Amino acid sequence: MPAALALQELTVKHEPFDESVEMYLKTASELSVGNGRVPISQLADRLGVSAVSATEMVHRLCDQGYLDHRPYKGITLTLDGDQRANRIIRRHRLWECFLADYLGLAWQQVHDYACEMEHATPSEVVDALAEFLGQPQTCPHGNPIPDPNGEIASLDDTALCDWREGDSGVITRLHPESLLLLDYAASQNIKPGESVICEGTAPFHGPMMMKIGGKSLALGQEIAAHIFGTRANV
Repeated sequence: MPAALALQELTVKHEPFDESVEMYLKTASELSVGNGRVPISQLADRLGVSAVSATEMVHRLCDQGYLDHRPYKGITLTLDGDQRANRIIRRHRLWECFLADYLGLAWQQVHDYACEMEHATPSEVVDALAEFLGQPQTCPHGNPIPDPNGEIASLDDTALCDWREGDSGVITRLHPESLLLLDYAASQNIKPGESVICEGTAPFHGPMMMKIGGKSLALGQEIAAHIFGTRANV
């Protein structure tokens, strides 16, 4: 069966869980990695909604047992919320693999397409998709794919913003993904598997000079915080 027809069959006859709820949980998961509690204002900014709307949804998700909110400190996912978020992330990253590997779509574009498809895929289709793809462990951008139970592999890589002059290693992933980040990364060939060397950092939190795949680049601290790698000299 042609891939396009297979894709069409896989996405029909499904009633989505609740797209807004899923987006909040997924975004909370992305923002909380390594940062502990997430301020509601940060969640609102990432989702492009007002602080009032975000606060209302946070209260709803707390009542449903998915989030824990501490006034003035922010939110964290509960165990149920974390597992639900990881199941959403699993669907998303499997679709990214399908779109990139079987439909040949551009590496930097599959994230946005998968964002639309992740809300319309029942669990049995997700399992079939994973089997069809050969049970991939990472998405095209290097991020781990959670297992069917919502468990995700632990990571030992580090954001490039935390590297020091002389550190060297390999790019592992880009996280959290966005079209702006992926467009820039694609234009500079910043992808998992590329070698990376930290050549130094300008003073006063200036840009970091990185040699990636043999090419020297000046990376701002903000974008360097979204590019991860493993250091060979640690």
